[in-house]
Formats: sequence, C-alpha cells, structure tokens
Amino acid sequence: MSGGEGEGIQPGPRPGPWYEDEAFWTAYAPLMFDEKRWAEVPAVVDAIEALASPPKGGRVLDAACGPGRHSLELAARGYRVTGVDLTAAYLEAARESAAAFGLEIELVRADLRGFSRPAAFDLAINLYTSFGYFEEAADDLALLRGIRASLKPGGALVLETQGKETAARDFVEGEWFERGGMTIMTEYEVVGAWEGLRNRWIVLRGEGGRLEKLDRSFVIRLYSGAELRALLLEAGFSRAELYGGLRGEPYDQKAESLVALARA
Repeated sequence: MSGGEGEGIQPGPRPGPWYEDEAFWTAYAPLMFDEKRWAEVPAVVDAIEALASPPKGGRVLDAACGPGRHSLELAARGYRVTGVDLTAAYLEAARESAAAFGLEIELVRADLRGFSRPAAFDLAINLYTSFGYFEEAADDLALLRGIRASLKPGGALVLETQGKETAARDFVEGEWFERGGMTIMTEYEVVGAWEGLRNRWIVLRGEGGRLEKLDRSFVIRLYSGAELRALLLEAGFSRAELYGGLRGEPYDQKAESLVALARA
C-alpha cells in the first residue's frame, strides 16, 4: 500500500504511515467488504482460475488478503492458501471464518515489502486495488520482487488495480451515498501529473444514540498499463499481460480495471 498520510478526527499525530493504522481498516471494513463484495467472490475466483490456470490443489499466496474473502473461497476449492496482511483484525476475522467453515488457511501478519518464500507458490493474487499505497515507488517494486521470488518457475501473479487511464476517464471530484446505515461522502483530487489520486472518505454513522464522524484521506499511486508492465518486468517476471478486467477483457477504452497476469 502507498501514498499519503491519513488525516483522522482525533487530535495529535498517529505514529507510522496511515496504512498501519488498525483503527482505519476496522472502521472502514463495513464499507469495503459489504455483502455485495462477499457475494462476488465465487465469480472472481472463477475468473482467476480461467485466467491463470493454476494447478488444482496448488499453493496460493493471497497478498493483502484482508478478511480472507478470496482465501476462503480458494481453500474451499482445494487450494493450499497462505494469506498475508498487515492488519491483525482482518487476519483474526479470516481465522474465525476459516474455523467456522472447517477450512485450513495459513494466515501471516507481515509487511509485504519484506515477505518472501522462495519458489513456494503456484499462484499469487493481489486484488481489489491493494497495490500502490506505499510512500515510495521503490516500495511497490520491493513488494513485487518478494512475490516474484515466492513463485515457482512458471507461477503466476494476478494483480488487479486502478489504472491511470481508467482513473482519468472516470474521474469525479466527489460523491455521496448511503450504505449499511451510514452516510458516506467522498472527495478526490489528482496528485501531481496523474501520479496519484488522493481519496478522502467522510463517514457519518449513529452509534449508541450519538453521531460519529470518521474522516480520513490517503493517496493511491497510479500506474498506466505500460508503466505497470515495465515495473513487473523490472521485478523479475518473465512476461506480463494486461487486461481490462479479471475475465480477460482488453485493456482499452472500455476497461473496468487494470489487471496484470505476470509469469515467473
């Protein structure tokens, strides 16, 4: 993860970068992982299997696994899954879900910039725009190098993010909506020459008869398709193919997202 410093409503600075703030991820989890996001998981995993063709029962690295949406589905399909994330609350939620469904998943709390298991995995996934949040572009490269080193020869990485081209095409300065009994207002701002996109999320929710306000901002680094392919090759992948979605659509003016399929 990359980008700017979070701006919370509590006084005083928070130690460390915003993406290490457990309170941020816990507070915004109901927005990022609502019922719709859980319901789409089987179709997402279907698409990944079709795109990357991992061996049945192979080893899968879910890099930035969050609360384990894809890890759980992959484990249910017989894959041996290792989920890595920095947020302890998400890992605990994934662990509880795995136990409830009788699934065996290895869950590791680690910073992906320093995570590597040489030639351990057949497939790695990094989904739902979990890439581009570190302060320095060199950190994005370090993450990719760790994943590349962790893949077996011929292994695949499926990376899904927001491309620079689609971000520019769909840019709005802000919007608001209601979800799960909360009112959410968003503001967006271009950083530099489309090097990044600043996101501000303001959430109003009622709790215990009181109105609570959450206000955070962060920056995601944007990569064009060509820039992401070059970064993957620099990280040591032998080739990288780009798509406009997990179903293998072209990365063109109709693209939904930027998806890379990179081979070790």
